[in-house]
Amino acid sequence: MQILNELKYDADGLIPAIIQEQGTNEVLMVAYMNKESLKRTLETGRTWFWSRSRQQYWCKGDTSGHVQHVKDVRYDCDADALLILVEQVGVACHTGHKSCFFRAIDPNTGETVKLAEPEVAMDE
Repeated sequence: MQILNELKYDADGLIPAIIQEQGTNEVLMVAYMNKESLKRTLETGRTWFWSRSRQQYWCKGDTSGHVQHVKDVRYDCDADALLILVEQVGVACHTGHKSCFFRAIDPNTGETVKLAEPEVAMDE
């Protein structure tokens, strides 16, 4: 897959991947991929990421059952960011929220505003 070598990765060999739900266009999460995790994603049709904290590959949903079926993979004009459209099964966030973006900052007060409650209880 030639595209794996044409993308621009950071000094650690990573590229940010924005995960968006196909149909609603809701941004579900942001994670990081390297060449191998992107290759696995393209080959399996499921999202694979590189965990910076655990230093290992992980396939979204393997432990939780909340899988992401890849529908489209796009990259930006600088080739340094990915946009992956998915069909989300269950929730995307490890906190039990549909999206990892369940908080906002009020532009007038600077205070955190909670936008949603968890949809499912997740084991910690």
